[in-house]
Amino acid sequence: MRVNRIFLLFLLIGMVWSCKKDDGTGLEAIPPRALDEVAAEDDASIKEFLETHFYNYEEFDNPSAEFDFKIKIDTIAGANADKIALINQAQTGSVTVSSDEFGIDGNESVVHTYYYIIARSGIGVSPTIADSAFVKYEGSLLNGRIFDGSTQTPVWFDLARIQAPLQGTRGFTEAMSEFKTGGQPIINNDGTFSVDGSGVGLMIFPSGLGYFNTSQSIIPAYSPLVFKIDLYAYNATDHDRDGIPSIQEDLDRDGYLFNDNTDIDAEVKARTNQAPNYLDADDDGDGTPTRDEIVIDAEGNITFPDTDGDGIPDYLDKDTK
Repeated sequence: MRVNRIFLLFLLIGMVWSCKKDDGTGLEAIPPRALDEVAAEDDASIKEFLETHFYNYEEFDNPSAEFDFKIKIDTIAGANADKIALINQAQTGSVTVSSDEFGIDGNESVVHTYYYIIARSGIGVSPTIADSAFVKYEGSLLNGRIFDGSTQTPVWFDLARIQAPLQGTRGFTEAMSEFKTGGQPIINNDGTFSVDGSGVGLMIFPSGLGYFNTSQSIIPAYSPLVFKIDLYAYNATDHDRDGIPSIQEDLDRDGYLFNDNTDIDAEVKARTNQAPNYLDADDDGDGTPTRDEIVIDAEGNITFPDTDGDGIPDYLDKDTK
């Protein structure tokens, strides 16, 4: 019997080894699905969620003295059958996403729709996609499962950085610009602070504005994401400190900072890091810092000299210094 067991063991090992030889690593890489196909499926799932759920809008409409201005989502059913569905309160925005952002061949561009609800309008201003936002938040899947959050203490988000490819939260960046901040911080005697009139709301976006085909922690691939947010404050940013606010380095004004790189050809040729303009202190790669090719007056106004008059400002024209 012992000999038979040993024989069977070696036979099993041989079968496994044979499979590995036939299949290479034994693992098959699954390519990303078509961007337009996933976008359509995600939008259908999001709409179903919006049509079957509501938030505590009545508390926001008539807040009591004890109300904490936190969004609560529930299903429209039973005693809540007469509630107004999220779909009837949501506003929409759109973002065009290129397939090459996810390594998909075909140079496909697909419009993705995100949805947002402003439960309380902030009394301040809206951050841009290039700014930093100070916010309380909670992230969840459509099924209500929470995957991340900071609901007690606000945290800073660099909105430009998290819209980067593979960061997974471009939708968060885009939708955040729909909300407004609160008023000036109020410092309490115990060193804590509060902000009156912060912007409170809800955002829902498809996986093409999230992690798409990549799973993250408890987030499965191709998952639309839901965020509750309470926007306290923002900071305008100049990431590379070249004197030009990062939002002004979105040259094609498409709301995406990572496809604006004036000297990409030179960077590829030199095999150096490819830096979009908002992270590049020498945008045209001519050896002269951008800060030395622009003029900033005492009030902070920026002018862009064009020395050779070719219609290209010096800081983007490698032929002028």
